[in-house]
Amino acid sequence: MAFLADGEPMATLREIIDYCDRRLETAEFDDYCPNGLQVEACSEVSRIVTGVTASLALIEAAAELGADLLLVHHGYFWKGEAQPLTGMKGRRVAALFRHGVSLAAYHLPLDAHPELGNNAQLGRLLAVEDPRPLTADRLLWGGTLPAAVSLEALGARVQGFTAREPLLIAGGDHSVDRIAWCTGAAQGLIERAADLGFPAFLSGEVSEQTFHVARERGIHYLAAGHHATERHGVRALGEALAETFGVEHRFVDIPNPV
Repeated sequence: MAFLADGEPMATLREIIDYCDRRLETAEFDDYCPNGLQVEACSEVSRIVTGVTASLALIEAAAELGADLLLVHHGYFWKGEAQPLTGMKGRRVAALFRHGVSLAAYHLPLDAHPELGNNAQLGRLLAVEDPRPLTADRLLWGGTLPAAVSLEALGARVQGFTAREPLLIAGGDHSVDRIAWCTGAAQGLIERAADLGFPAFLSGEVSEQTFHVARERGIHYLAAGHHATERHGVRALGEALAETFGVEHRFVDIPNPV
């Protein structure tokens, strides 16, 4: 552990990235974007800001807080997008370099991690008794609720920790004693959840056909928000880094209704 001149603890950027890469097992994933360090603008880190998406608003907030590293779930350089650093992307990257803030992003590895991941954290917030991955990629999870509840009561529980009202699609009039979930834009997994016999499925977004699948397959669906369901993994990772390296961590939530 190194320290700044004023006694404030710091770690090297490489130490932190290596820790994240190892703990999240990034090499195991074939993702839609590069995981790990995306923009290198410093070599030492004493303050980390975490957030969901590396928007310009989050970059500016991180800079105001004196962050050396911005750690997010949604970073840059997605497959299929234009590569030149122009327009919106150019302004974002320029702001990172201007303020000396490095950027690291972890997508699927942060969804799948059994402790820090978005899905693991969501299971904890749902108070599921035995949260576990249901698929080999560890992206679809499921578990048992402490007691059977109505769809409306489950929706109220979700609203309590997301601070937004979820869209509820009833797949019948049955109560919910078990639930499957996958954070973000995973509404397409509703049929897999139905195949596995779950009475309800939760994800972040919703598509037109989700309504019909829920009704015809007899499975309740809760669309709780892409942003809202993916706030907790990156925050947990930031807290783990603070504990491991003794650096300062601050989670910044940029409101997003989607």
